[in-house]
Order: sequence, then structure tokens, then C-alpha cells
Amino acid sequence: MKRLVVLIFVLLSLNSSAQILPLKEQAKVIDEVLADRLNNLLPQLMEKNNIDMWVLITREYNEDPIIKTMLPATWLSARRRTMLVFYYNPQTKTLTKSAIARYNVGDQILAAWDMKKHPNQWDALTALVEQHQPKKIAVNTSVDFGHADGLDHTEYDTFIKTLPAAYKQRVVSAEPLAVAWLETRTAREMQFYPQLISISKKIIAEGFSSKVITPGITTSEDLVWWFRQKIQDLGLSTWFHPSVEIQRNDSVKFDHLKAFSNKGYNGVEVIRAGDLLHVDFGITYLRLNTDIQEHAYVLRPDEKDAPEFLKVALTKTNRLQDILTEQYKLNKSGNQILADALAVAKKENIDATIYTHPIGFHGHAAGPTIGLWDQQGGVPGSGDFPTHYNTAYSIELNAAFQIKEWNKSIRIMLEQDGYFDETGFRYINGRQTAFHLVGN
Repeated sequence: MKRLVVLIFVLLSLNSSAQILPLKEQAKVIDEVLADRLNNLLPQLMEKNNIDMWVLITREYNEDPIIKTMLPATWLSARRRTMLVFYYNPQTKTLTKSAIARYNVGDQILAAWDMKKHPNQWDALTALVEQHQPKKIAVNTSVDFGHADGLDHTEYDTFIKTLPAAYKQRVVSAEPLAVAWLETRTAREMQFYPQLISISKKIIAEGFSSKVITPGITTSEDLVWWFRQKIQDLGLSTWFHPSVEIQRNDSVKFDHLKAFSNKGYNGVEVIRAGDLLHVDFGITYLRLNTDIQEHAYVLRPDEKDAPEFLKVALTKTNRLQDILTEQYKLNKSGNQILADALAVAKKENIDATIYTHPIGFHGHAAGPTIGLWDQQGGVPGSGDFPTHYNTAYSIELNAAFQIKEWNKSIRIMLEQDGYFDETGFRYINGRQTAFHLVGN
């Protein structure tokens, strides 16, 4: 714990270009966080979900999404066939972590394969099952969450065929446990999550500046690749290609479908003075992800600030964010949050589209889906999932405004990462309430 606190202090004290830990130090943080999650969080989740055995089976280059969150930092993928077995004894309140492998999986999951006794790996797995005699054997199959559906067809068939008859009926979907593992953020993770968002926002601020943008020369595609290169230069990675969109005083109409493509809804354009810019951007660092959308205004030579009509639109979209986050309640489904937020927005005459999602180990993470841009009536399955405490969300939405000065409708598209716990919803590292200004 002391090492992690020191590392967090170092992170917070450095400037934006030097915040990234060396790989060796990153690995130490990742492994410390993983140990905490396995030893403290996982037993709680298994007890809460009434699952005493969780079996994860995957193969190299076809990794289960959840296994990848459980491997030590020095394991970049599964090896051969990787089998992990977690057994929680509800009587003794103890967790046994085993790998049906010839070697330990890091220093947390110990090898439990005696090849002299069981030359066949599947037989070794069966022997471990019989040793613990679980009431439930949870495996990663899921209709609603791809993250929790990582057990492939071949491995599932082989597992069921080799499992003794007495245990076949005890096999259940691990979906509730798997989603809980993915969506729950620990206190340690929340110590450094603000730093990921700070790094992301500082990169956006630099990209949305005269240091990068020269009106009349720089294109939207130039800016996209500047963001992508900046991520690479800092030693970071990303889970999606950034996009940059331009809205301006012209006849081009907003198109959701085009807006969510990498090219933006108006394709590649030269950035001009008077443009409203939008970026969708995120990074991956210390196994967590960010997902942020912000706006910039390119000042005309006679301007000191963005036009008042754009500032009013931004403020009203901030209000839409508030309307949505005020709906967060424990065990409330994503679909109910969506419906209630849209109802309030309608009363306040805000033309809203909401498409908010959990974030964490994945950019579009497991947990309740709160709308999709093309499904504003609710999302069957993942939208029915309830909210839980200690979870992070990307508050993603937009509001449409008829701008008489441009004789057209525009969209303010915002996305900011936040956290939901017993105290309510909060943004992890603030949110955009004023435009970035290019040329000031």
C-alpha cells in the first residue's frame, strides 16, 4: 500500500508530459491492484452472488476478456490453454486461487496441476472440482454482455464432456459475478483514476490550441492523427481511434451515423476561424480506460471568446448532464435511468440524446447500458441491468439546438467520466463547462 501511495504522489506532482510511470513501475502498480482485487474484492463478490466456484478457461490468442484482467503485468496474453479456478468456501470465508498449469500465474494464482497424477489437463481440472465439491460452477457465458461471454464453444463442450455427471447440472452462467468483477472499482483504483482523466484532458487541451491548430491549414484529419501520435509518444495506448468533427455556419446538417464514424459527420475538412470543434478521445493506462468528448471554438481575429449562442448551448448541455446523473440510484436499471432523464429533459425543452455506458477495464464496459444513440426507448438486456455502487461511467450524450445565427441545428456532444457510490454520482476529475479557445 505504501508503495502505491508514493507512486500516486509522484504522478500527481509531475507535469502532463512526464506523468506516465516507467513500465517497471506501471507493472508494480498493476500487480498490487490485482492482488487487492483478487484477495479482497473477489471473495466479497462471490459471496454476494452466491457462487462458490468460478472456472475460467481460455487459449492463447483467443483470450477471455476477463482472464486478461486477472493476469500479472508481465503476462501479455494467456499461455497455451490457461485454466483458472477460484473456490470460495462460505463456511470458512476463504478463497482458493488455482491455475491448472505447470507454473504459477504470477504470485497470486498458484499452479495446481500434478502432471504425474493427471497427465491430461482436463482431468486435473475435474479432480480440482471434485476436491472442492462446489454447489455452483460458474463459467463465462452470457447473452447480454460480450465481456462475460469469453468461454468459447470448443472449450465449453470439452469442459461439459469431461465433467462428472454429478456436476454437470451445477454449471451456471457467471454473468452476475463476471459483470461485478469488471464494473467494480476499488479504492486503490480510484486513487489513480483521476490521473488518467487529467492526462486525457491535458492532451485534449494541447490539441485544441494554437500549438497544434493553424486555421486555414490544419485539417480535422491532421488533428486526429496528432492525438493518436501524442498517445504513442507518451508511451500510452488507446482503445479506439480518436475522431474530430467540425460544425460551422454552413448548410451541412448533423448526422448521428456519420458523427460516430472515425471520419466525423462532415469528413475531412480544413479547420477555419469560427469553427466549433469536437473530439472523441480516450487512453488506456494501468489497465483502465478513459472516454472523453469536449468542444473547442476557433476564434475569429476580432473575437476574445466564443459566441454567446454557443456558450448558452454548452450550459444547457451541462444541465442535461445534471438531469442524467441526478437519476442515479442503487439498483435502478439503465433503461429506467434513461427514461426518467429523457422525461425531465423534455419538460425542460432540451432536445436530448443519451448514450451513457460504464467504463473501467474496457472503454465500453460491462454494466447497465443507459441508452444507445439509435435506441432512445431503452436497450433490451444490458439496459435492464441494475446500477451498483463503486462503479464508473462515461456520461455520454448530446443536445440539439437551433442556432438562428447559423440558420441550422447543431449538437453539443459531451462525454465525461464519473463515479457512482453511496454518496451519489460525481465526476472523477471535473467536466467541461467552457469551450477550449483556439487562438487566444
